[in-house]
Amino acid sequence: MQNDLISILTPFKNTANYIPECIESILKQTYTNWELIIVDDGSTDNSYEVVQAYAKLDNRIKLFKSDGIGIIEALRFALSKANGEFITRMDSDDIMPNYKLEKLRENLVKYGKHHVAIGLVRYFNKTGISNGYLKYEKWLNKLSMKGNNFSEIYKECVIPSPCWMVYKTDLLHCEAFNPNRYPEDYDLTFRFYKYGLTCIPCDTILHHWRDYGSRTSRTHKHYAQNYFLDIKLNYFLEIDYDNKRPLAIWGAGFKGKHIAKSLINKNMPFFWICNNPNKINKKVYQQPMLPFEYLKQLDNPQSIITVANTKQQTIIKNYFNDLKMTAMHDYFFFC
Repeated sequence: MQNDLISILTPFKNTANYIPECIESILKQTYTNWELIIVDDGSTDNSYEVVQAYAKLDNRIKLFKSDGIGIIEALRFALSKANGEFITRMDSDDIMPNYKLEKLRENLVKYGKHHVAIGLVRYFNKTGISNGYLKYEKWLNKLSMKGNNFSEIYKECVIPSPCWMVYKTDLLHCEAFNPNRYPEDYDLTFRFYKYGLTCIPCDTILHHWRDYGSRTSRTHKHYAQNYFLDIKLNYFLEIDYDNKRPLAIWGAGFKGKHIAKSLINKNMPFFWICNNPNKINKKVYQQPMLPFEYLKQLDNPQSIITVANTKQQTIIKNYFNDLKMTAMHDYFFFC
C-alpha cells in the first residue's frame, strides 16, 4: 500500500568508494516498499554515475542533483520529492543490516505518531575504531536501549543521524530541515525534543556506521566544537531555562569560557563556579570565579556543567544530590 511507503533520504558527495555498499544494503532490505531519494550534493568524483547505474536497474531509486549547496539544502530537496508516510535518513558511506527498515517501521507503527524509532549503531573501520568513537557508541546505545535519549541531550547528539524513522507529518511539525543550523543532525534532534516526540527503546543494531579520516563529521568546520556549544546553549535557553531562576556555569575551560562569553554577549546574568583553587576569586571576562559552596547562597538556581573530567562530574553530581537537585531540571551537563 502507498501509505506504507518508506522514503529514505540520502544526500551524497564524493563517496564513490563506498556508495555501492550502501545501495546494495538497501536493495537487500526485507521490507521492500521503499523509495530511495538520493541527491548529489556537488560531487566531483564519479559518485553520480555510480548511483545512476543503480537507478537504471531499480525504479525505487530516484536520483537527483541538489539545486543548492550543502547537506541541509540537499535534505530539503530530498524531502520535497518524498512520497512516503515514513521518513528515514541514510548516509551514503554507511551500511544497513537487511532488517533495518522492517524493524524501524514495525516499532513506529506499534507506538504510533509523536514517536521516533531508533536503533543501536556499530562503528566499523578496517584500521580500527578510536577509543573516543567506541565510548560514544557505547554511551549512545545505552541510551537507545532504554529510549531515554533526551535525558542526556546536552552532552552530545543522542540520535544518530542515519538511524531514525518518523512519520512524515511529525517531521514536518518539527520543522524538518528548514533551519540553517549546523550540525544539522543535532539541531533536528533538539527539535524532536522541543516538540515532545518520544524515543522508542530498541535493543537491536540497525546501522553500521563507517568511520574514516575524511568523513564530513571529522573534517568540516560545521562540526567544530563551538557549533555544538552554540546549539546546546540556544536550545537550553529556549526550552529548559527558567529566567526567574539564577543561572550558574560550572567550569572555566574552553567550553565554560565559550558559554560565558555567549551569555555576556546576550546580556544575560550568571554566576561562574570553579573547582580550581588557583582561579577562585579571580576574574575572567570581568566575572568572579566562585567556589562550589556559593551555589547554596543562590535561590533555586539552574546550572550548566562544562566540566569534562569524569571524576569531577561524579563529585558534582553527588553535590547536587546532597542539595536534592535533579538532572534536566536543576542542572544540565554540556559535556
